[in-house]
Amino acid sequence: MMKKRWAFLLLSVMLVVLSACGNNANNTPNEGATNNGNNGNQAEKQAKITLFQSKVEIAEALENLVAKYKEETGNEVEVWGSAGDAYITQLQTKLAANEGPTIFSVQPGAEAEKFATYYHDMSNEPYAKYISPNMALEIDGKIVGMPIGVEGFGLVYNKALYDPATVKDTSSLVKVLEQFKADGINGLSLSQEAYFLIGHIINTPFALQEDPVAFIEKLNKGEVKLSEVAEFQEFAQVMDAIRANSVNPMEITYDTQMGDLATGKTAIVHQGNWSYGMLADYDEIEIGMAPLPIAGNDKLAVDIPAGWVINNTASQEQIKAANAFIDWLYTSDTGKNTIVNDFGFIPAVTTIEPTELDPLSQEVFNASQAGNTIPWALNYFPQGIIINDLAPLTSEFFLNASMTPEQFLQKLEEVWAKAAK
Repeated sequence: MMKKRWAFLLLSVMLVVLSACGNNANNTPNEGATNNGNNGNQAEKQAKITLFQSKVEIAEALENLVAKYKEETGNEVEVWGSAGDAYITQLQTKLAANEGPTIFSVQPGAEAEKFATYYHDMSNEPYAKYISPNMALEIDGKIVGMPIGVEGFGLVYNKALYDPATVKDTSSLVKVLEQFKADGINGLSLSQEAYFLIGHIINTPFALQEDPVAFIEKLNKGEVKLSEVAEFQEFAQVMDAIRANSVNPMEITYDTQMGDLATGKTAIVHQGNWSYGMLADYDEIEIGMAPLPIAGNDKLAVDIPAGWVINNTASQEQIKAANAFIDWLYTSDTGKNTIVNDFGFIPAVTTIEPTELDPLSQEVFNASQAGNTIPWALNYFPQGIIINDLAPLTSEFFLNASMTPEQFLQKLEEVWAKAAK
């Protein structure tokens, strides 16, 4: 009788243990496993979180993404409507009222610095190791944001007309522009819009400084003179060569600039990967992107337009859930597919190997994966300076042939000092 009772008890215990093991297998993932959407029951139950971002163009795709996330994991992410131009004002109001989102997006530079006290330190999170070289959103040496993607700019060129392998410095670029003029070809085209006229091209001499942010801070305080810095002297030489040998940018719009490149009237434009949309219908042109070779620069200007950050004032449960969502975004098949095909972003992580990128986006992707990039120092310029100050001065330079490159740099220092006050 005792033997039967012990046998019954032992069988009951075994059934309980087996039942517990079965439940665990269905509801809790193995440590370090990646959920590829094959079995939604494997995700750990997380707290509900909220997400806020400014890019209106991905709003619908983002709603679809979080719906799939709930379907695959059972966890909920509420997307707050994209606010467009009003985003920063609304974000600041919500954070100040302690009603901020769990995850939100910020642009590198002044915008990221503005909200720095709210960021969860991601440095030791598993997904931080996926970030491509130099593409993390960092503050004070800590990773505080995951890049939503990358963009890049440089010399977009017609491969039939320009060979970047023969142009390694400022002097060789100037000679090429002179030859193009002699051949009746528009060599290097800028256009009249503020960023395409000066905002992007002036990034290179800043980005080539040992510490671009510290250099900008010194310039803001009047502690450095651009006219005495070699990279800016060469930058002014390039601008002078464009004025002397190319069609005046004040006569060129973005549409004209890209149309002339597509039809072979122009050999090179200073543009970014986004400009491929203007070239996609021209099958006869082969294009590439090369660095602006000031001071021997051999790197593209590549950076992140924004990064996802986690609100450190959220509850620990929400922060944990936010980390789980971000990890899923960059490792699951659904998340990776959304980033490339639905958001249309160039990946800034090593977990995604995109296919069928356009030629310019492929150049940017390759550069970012290899770490062969210079940053967007322009993110740290005084607010509004490109449109309000640098563009009008550059327009004057191109309309006034008597202004020397040295005078151009001196005037740059003057308008910068006013904008930095």
